[in-house]
Amino acid sequence: MIAQPELKVGLIIANLDLRNEVHAALQGSPVRIVVDQSGIRDWAQLLDQLEQFRPEVVLIDLSQLEQAFDEPLRRLKSTTAAPTVIALNTSADPETILDAIRAGASEYLYPPLAAGLRKALVRMAADRMQRRQGSRGQGKLLGFFSAKGGCGATTVICHVASELQRLTGKDILLADLDMETGMLGFLMKAKTPYSILDAAKNIHKLDMSYWKALVSNGQPGLEVITAPGVLGLRDSLQPEQLRHVLRFTRSVYDWVLADLGRSLNVLSLSVLEDMDQAFLVVTLDVLALHRAKQVVQTLLDLGYSRQRLHLVLNRMPRQPDLTPAEVQKVLGLPIYAALPNSYPELYEAYSEGNLLSTATDLGRHLSKLAQKIAGVQEEREKEKEKDKSRSKLSIFF
Repeated sequence: MIAQPELKVGLIIANLDLRNEVHAALQGSPVRIVVDQSGIRDWAQLLDQLEQFRPEVVLIDLSQLEQAFDEPLRRLKSTTAAPTVIALNTSADPETILDAIRAGASEYLYPPLAAGLRKALVRMAADRMQRRQGSRGQGKLLGFFSAKGGCGATTVICHVASELQRLTGKDILLADLDMETGMLGFLMKAKTPYSILDAAKNIHKLDMSYWKALVSNGQPGLEVITAPGVLGLRDSLQPEQLRHVLRFTRSVYDWVLADLGRSLNVLSLSVLEDMDQAFLVVTLDVLALHRAKQVVQTLLDLGYSRQRLHLVLNRMPRQPDLTPAEVQKVLGLPIYAALPNSYPELYEAYSEGNLLSTATDLGRHLSKLAQKIAGVQEEREKEKEKDKSRSKLSIFF
């Protein structure tokens, strides 16, 4: 039997006898066939299917291909699912086997298929499970959005991303998904003519080399993918395309921070499903609080977990009209962080083309927010508790 969890498998088999033999071999095994095509009629359509259903293993009939296998197999492996490829053929010609393996196939199988196919899938399931357990796993995906325009989510996300990189030393991506204003690239001084739209429109060739041509370096360890400009908005961005791109970024970065713009829209609602945590940035003016209450209620009604949704109060005055407890009661969520109003310092930093220093009051608060997200504060508190325990023990010796 194939080890759990079940493998998602794609079949691209033109030869009828091979198809029947493969289907018979897979019966009763915990394998789910997510793509099943009797040949390659349209490469773009096939690659879209692979991106949508993300098979972990693809079985392809070489008899339907021309003699050069390099380009077709490279296309299959370049999808974001990065499937393992098993080459099938009706014969065991040594030269064909060698060509297939050189082109990137992990296995070459020919009739009778049953025993060899089951063994190959068992081995691949075990390899994938081991890689998942031994790798760093998927990166964290965080979304930031404002209750309404002008609440400062873009400012918050830029500073948090910069601080996260400084604190953790991890690879971090800032992704601008704000299709209305797209200010993240400006604040981070991104120098690239490309945007998230280029990635979404070219999912079929989205691999590391292509991705690196799209992003800009904000600082060492921190990269930026911008939103499309006004002209780019003429090409509609489909939610599922965007989700594919975000899933790809999870495999590349330790942290992905996405600027979702203001309030809720079709794109932000679709990608929020994939977010590990979402941060709603709100100010204490009446309109922002009213809109925040609507946003929170909408997300909760749609089944979004309270544990994943966090409130960030921005531009808190020294003597607010509402106390934090009153704000929590109004919005129905606890306050995750409160940031002071520091417009002059922020204006000065932006005028010089910089982010705020942690020496400023707002800079310190933003750094604490990043520490909380990264879990650095919890680790420090645990260390303090350990130190206290050691001190108490030392009294008795």
